[in-house]
Amino acid sequence: MARPLLDVRDLRVSFAIRPDGALPWVAPRRLQAVGGVDFSLAPGETLGIVGESGCGKSTLARALVGLVPATGRAEWIDGRDLIGLGPRQMMRYRREIQMVFQDPLASLNPRMTVGRIIAEPLRTHRPDLPAAEIRARVGAMMEKVGLLPNQINRYPHEFSGGQCQRIGIARALIVEPRLIICDEPVSALDVSIQAQVINLLIGLQRELGLSLVFIAHDLSVVRHVSDRVMVLYLGKVMEIAPAADLYAAPRHPYTQALLSAVPVPDPGHDAAAGMVPLAGDLPSPMAPPSGCVFRTRCPRAEARCAEAVPVPSPAAADHRAACHFPGPLSAAEIARARAAEAR
Repeated sequence: MARPLLDVRDLRVSFAIRPDGALPWVAPRRLQAVGGVDFSLAPGETLGIVGESGCGKSTLARALVGLVPATGRAEWIDGRDLIGLGPRQMMRYRREIQMVFQDPLASLNPRMTVGRIIAEPLRTHRPDLPAAEIRARVGAMMEKVGLLPNQINRYPHEFSGGQCQRIGIARALIVEPRLIICDEPVSALDVSIQAQVINLLIGLQRELGLSLVFIAHDLSVVRHVSDRVMVLYLGKVMEIAPAADLYAAPRHPYTQALLSAVPVPDPGHDAAAGMVPLAGDLPSPMAPPSGCVFRTRCPRAEARCAEAVPVPSPAAADHRAACHFPGPLSAAEIARARAAEAR
């Protein structure tokens, strides 16, 4: 098999949290935002990452580009571990790994023109390029993402949200990276604009041979974009599989609950009939449940789930679910979940 572009093993991110008003000698508590994530990414592949808010998706993305400290291993295709690299060492990889952020306007400097924003990575990573060459590349990139080159001297507030996201994409692509990490790049946009930005990303990926890590709440979007999908819950991987397999036959109860909540564009479809409700709220990452972190909301939970952390069990070589009892939920289990939600 070809060597993966990025191979992540046991990636963990934690933060020291001191309660408000705590005395100085009170030791801070640890919040584990990402707890032992494993995955690999092939050249040209798109990995979708889904999960509820607070499950560690954005923290994972930031750890991969060195914006938050992490432990574990994230091996680049050249064999170098990216975790723990200092700013100088990480600089050579920032050209190959770029990020598109969730809020398109907040991620752009309001005091810089669009031309300067897009050119900034080139000036950082390619200081040998003359100004005329940089301007020519910026104009060409603006055209590639659907912006007019004559808008080069405008400021971010003069653009719509979708246009600002195109500016962010142009800024990420200008240094010709191999991997783009998209942290919910369309969640702040109108639905019609979402489709334009997603189709733009898919077209650029095919044209430039990019790999993508695509984080989103909308499972329909993830299905359209991704080759494989990874489901996170409280910073842990619940299931990872090829997109077609995961959507056709999810094996983890959490994945089944997420997919059952996706709207179906069919007036005759009874959405409530197959819905798997999630009882309760997401537990605090300051005090995660013992054993399986999903057990407090799982209709299939048994005593074993509180005692042992489930080891990802493969349904196939490339389909793994971290559940002691993987497989489709029975009608009785769905009824039990609905009763728990009603309480």
